[in-house]
Amino acid sequence: MIRAVAMVLCLAAAPAAARDCPSPPDHASVMAGLLDRLARAPDPHTAQRLMDRLWTLWLIAPDAEAQLLLDRAMALREAGQGEGAMEALDQLVAECPDYAEGWNQRAYLHFLQGDHMTALADLDVALRLLPDHVGALSGRALALFHLGREAEARRALDDALARNPWLPERSLFEAPGTDI
Repeated sequence: MIRAVAMVLCLAAAPAAARDCPSPPDHASVMAGLLDRLARAPDPHTAQRLMDRLWTLWLIAPDAEAQLLLDRAMALREAGQGEGAMEALDQLVAECPDYAEGWNQRAYLHFLQGDHMTALADLDVALRLLPDHVGALSGRALALFHLGREAEARRALDDALARNPWLPERSLFEAPGTDI
Protein backbone atom coordinates (compact mmCIF):
# COMPACT_ATOMS: atom_id res chain seq x y z
CA MET A 1 0.00 0.00 0.00
CA ILE A 2 2.81 2.39 0.87
CA ARG A 3 4.44 1.68 -2.49
CA ALA A 4 1.15 2.38 -4.28
CA VAL A 5 0.80 5.72 -2.46
CA ALA A 6 4.41 6.56 -3.30
CA MET A 7 3.70 5.67 -6.93
CA VAL A 8 0.72 8.04 -7.04
CA LEU A 9 2.87 10.80 -5.59
CA CYS A 10 5.57 10.09 -8.18
CA LEU A 11 2.99 10.18 -10.97
CA ALA A 12 1.68 13.51 -9.74
CA ALA A 13 5.21 14.91 -9.61
CA ALA A 14 6.39 13.45 -12.93
CA PRO A 15 5.64 16.46 -15.14
CA ALA A 16 7.54 18.76 -12.76
CA ALA A 17 10.58 16.45 -12.94
CA ALA A 18 10.50 16.22 -16.72
CA ARG A 19 13.41 17.61 -18.71
CA ASP A 20 12.70 19.20 -22.04
CA CYS A 21 11.95 15.81 -23.57
CA PRO A 22 10.35 16.06 -27.00
CA SER A 23 7.05 14.41 -27.77
CA PRO A 24 7.28 10.73 -28.66
CA PRO A 25 7.47 10.03 -32.40
CA ASP A 26 4.08 10.03 -34.09
CA HIS A 27 3.62 6.65 -35.72
CA ALA A 28 -0.17 6.72 -35.40
CA SER A 29 -1.00 6.09 -39.05
CA VAL A 30 1.55 3.27 -39.43
CA MET A 31 0.42 1.69 -36.15
CA ALA A 32 -3.24 1.96 -37.16
CA GLY A 33 -2.50 0.00 -40.33
CA LEU A 34 -0.50 -2.61 -38.45
CA LEU A 35 -3.19 -2.95 -35.79
CA ASP A 36 -5.87 -3.36 -38.44
CA ARG A 37 -3.89 -6.14 -40.11
CA LEU A 38 -3.08 -7.68 -36.72
CA ALA A 39 -6.73 -7.91 -35.71
CA ARG A 40 -7.34 -9.90 -38.91
CA ALA A 41 -4.14 -11.97 -38.81
CA PRO A 42 -4.89 -15.45 -40.19
CA ASP A 43 -2.30 -17.28 -38.07
CA PRO A 44 0.14 -16.87 -35.17
CA HIS A 45 3.15 -16.43 -37.47
CA THR A 46 1.59 -13.46 -39.27
CA ALA A 47 0.49 -11.98 -35.94
CA GLN A 48 4.01 -12.29 -34.54
CA ARG A 49 5.52 -10.51 -37.55
CA LEU A 50 3.05 -7.65 -37.12
CA MET A 51 3.70 -7.50 -33.37
CA ASP A 52 7.44 -7.34 -34.04
CA ARG A 53 6.86 -4.33 -36.29
CA LEU A 54 4.72 -2.67 -33.60
CA TRP A 55 7.41 -3.31 -30.98
CA THR A 56 9.96 -1.71 -33.28
CA LEU A 57 7.83 1.45 -33.31
CA TRP A 58 6.98 1.42 -29.60
CA LEU A 59 10.65 1.09 -28.71
CA ILE A 60 11.65 4.28 -30.55
CA ALA A 61 12.20 6.80 -27.76
CA PRO A 62 11.56 10.54 -28.12
CA ASP A 63 15.27 11.42 -28.39
CA ALA A 64 18.77 9.97 -28.12
CA GLU A 65 18.99 10.54 -24.35
CA ALA A 66 15.70 8.73 -23.74
CA GLN A 67 16.75 5.95 -26.13
CA LEU A 68 19.95 5.42 -24.14
CA LEU A 69 17.96 5.15 -20.91
CA LEU A 70 15.52 2.69 -22.46
CA ASP A 71 18.24 0.57 -24.04
CA ARG A 72 20.27 0.56 -20.82
CA ALA A 73 17.24 -0.45 -18.77
CA MET A 74 16.39 -3.32 -21.09
CA ALA A 75 19.99 -4.55 -21.18
CA LEU A 76 20.24 -4.40 -17.39
CA ARG A 77 16.94 -6.24 -17.02
CA GLU A 78 18.12 -8.96 -19.39
CA ALA A 79 21.36 -9.23 -17.39
CA GLY A 80 19.36 -9.77 -14.20
CA GLN A 81 20.22 -6.37 -12.78
CA GLY A 82 16.72 -5.27 -11.84
CA GLU A 83 17.77 -2.47 -9.52
CA GLY A 84 19.84 -0.72 -12.19
CA ALA A 85 17.12 -1.28 -14.77
CA MET A 86 14.54 0.25 -12.42
CA GLU A 87 16.72 3.30 -11.83
CA ALA A 88 17.03 3.88 -15.58
CA LEU A 89 13.28 3.42 -16.11
CA ASP A 90 12.44 5.69 -13.18
CA GLN A 91 14.61 8.35 -14.79
CA LEU A 92 13.04 7.74 -18.20
CA VAL A 93 9.44 8.17 -17.02
CA ALA A 94 10.39 11.20 -14.91
CA GLU A 95 12.13 12.88 -17.84
CA CYS A 96 9.76 11.76 -20.60
CA PRO A 97 6.37 11.24 -18.94
CA ASP A 98 4.54 11.24 -22.29
CA TYR A 99 6.48 8.26 -23.65
CA ALA A 100 4.19 5.26 -23.19
CA GLU A 101 6.88 2.62 -23.66
CA GLY A 102 8.86 3.95 -20.70
CA TRP A 103 5.86 3.27 -18.48
CA ASN A 104 5.21 -0.10 -20.14
CA GLN A 105 8.79 -1.29 -19.68
CA ARG A 106 8.80 -0.18 -16.05
CA ALA A 107 5.48 -2.00 -15.56
CA TYR A 108 7.05 -5.14 -17.00
CA LEU A 109 9.95 -4.91 -14.58
CA HIS A 110 7.56 -4.40 -11.65
CA PHE A 111 5.61 -7.43 -12.88
CA LEU A 112 8.76 -9.55 -13.04
CA GLN A 113 9.55 -8.48 -9.48
CA GLY A 114 6.09 -9.59 -8.34
CA ASP A 115 4.83 -6.05 -7.70
CA HIS A 116 1.63 -6.42 -9.68
CA MET A 117 -0.14 -3.41 -8.13
CA THR A 118 2.62 -1.01 -9.16
CA ALA A 119 2.83 -2.70 -12.57
CA LEU A 120 -0.88 -2.05 -12.99
CA ALA A 121 -0.46 1.64 -12.13
CA ASP A 122 2.30 2.01 -14.74
CA LEU A 123 0.26 0.09 -17.33
CA ASP A 124 -2.68 2.41 -16.76
CA VAL A 125 -0.45 5.39 -17.56
CA ALA A 126 0.97 3.66 -20.65
CA LEU A 127 -2.54 2.89 -21.88
CA ARG A 128 -3.75 6.42 -21.21
CA LEU A 129 -0.93 7.58 -23.50
CA LEU A 130 -1.26 4.81 -26.09
CA PRO A 131 -4.64 3.03 -25.73
CA ASP A 132 -3.95 0.42 -28.45
CA HIS A 133 -0.64 -0.79 -27.00
CA VAL A 134 -1.28 -4.53 -27.26
CA GLY A 135 1.66 -5.38 -24.99
CA ALA A 136 0.39 -3.07 -22.25
CA LEU A 137 -3.15 -4.42 -22.65
CA SER A 138 -2.02 -8.02 -22.26
CA GLY A 139 0.28 -7.01 -19.41
CA ARG A 140 -2.66 -5.36 -17.70
CA ALA A 141 -4.65 -8.61 -18.01
CA LEU A 142 -1.78 -10.57 -16.46
CA ALA A 143 -1.31 -8.09 -13.60
CA LEU A 144 -5.03 -8.13 -12.82
CA PHE A 145 -5.07 -11.92 -12.97
CA HIS A 146 -2.18 -12.14 -10.48
CA LEU A 147 -4.01 -9.70 -8.21
CA GLY A 148 -7.01 -12.05 -8.19
CA ARG A 149 -9.17 -9.60 -10.11
CA GLU A 150 -10.28 -12.18 -12.65
CA ALA A 151 -13.34 -10.40 -14.08
CA GLU A 152 -11.26 -7.28 -14.80
CA ALA A 153 -8.46 -9.46 -16.13
CA ARG A 154 -10.88 -11.13 -18.52
CA ARG A 155 -12.09 -7.76 -19.84
CA ALA A 156 -8.50 -6.54 -20.28
CA LEU A 157 -7.60 -9.75 -22.09
CA ASP A 158 -10.64 -9.41 -24.34
CA ASP A 159 -9.44 -5.88 -25.22
CA ALA A 160 -5.99 -7.22 -26.07
CA LEU A 161 -7.40 -10.14 -28.06
CA ALA A 162 -9.58 -7.78 -30.08
CA ARG A 163 -6.31 -6.30 -31.33
CA ASN A 164 -4.31 -9.54 -31.55
CA PRO A 165 -6.37 -12.74 -31.49
CA TRP A 166 -3.19 -14.85 -31.42
CA LEU A 167 -1.70 -13.61 -28.12
CA PRO A 168 -0.28 -16.46 -26.05
CA GLU A 169 -2.19 -15.02 -23.07
CA ARG A 170 -5.44 -16.11 -24.73
CA SER A 171 -5.07 -19.36 -22.82
CA LEU A 172 -5.28 -17.49 -19.51
CA PHE A 173 -8.99 -18.24 -19.50
CA GLU A 174 -10.59 -21.14 -21.27
CA ALA A 175 -12.95 -19.00 -23.35
CA PRO A 176 -12.45 -15.21 -23.12
CA GLY A 177 -15.70 -13.32 -22.75
CA THR A 178 -17.52 -16.01 -20.77
CA ASP A 179 -18.21 -16.13 -17.07
CA ILE A 180 -15.71 -17.87 -14.82
